[in-house]
Amino acid sequence: MNDCLFCKIIKGEIPSDKVYEDELVYVFKDINPTAPVHLLVIPKQHISKLDEVTAENSGVIAHIYEVIARLAKELDLKDGFRVVTNCGESAGQSVFHIHFHLLAGRPLLWPAG
Repeated sequence: MNDCLFCKIIKGEIPSDKVYEDELVYVFKDINPTAPVHLLVIPKQHISKLDEVTAENSGVIAHIYEVIARLAKELDLKDGFRVVTNCGESAGQSVFHIHFHLLAGRPLLWPAG
């Protein structure tokens, strides 16, 4: 996608505070964090939203959760963390490239916060 913000970040066209990268995934700090730890975990493959996950691309989603587990250990998030994915505009998705918010470092309220 030529105009996708996250695709441009992955390509290095837009700067980000990178935390982790491998052949499938890119992780960076959210520019408007809502918790002391607020990372965005995104696939390098453009998938617009969660309802576009298929048998053909679901392997990258599984890999994302493996990366999240690894980061949680590396960041010593033993008190817990939350992973949030919004699907669609009415659910709060503002960038249409599937992404997972990794949140930790403070008590997290439910359903919001």
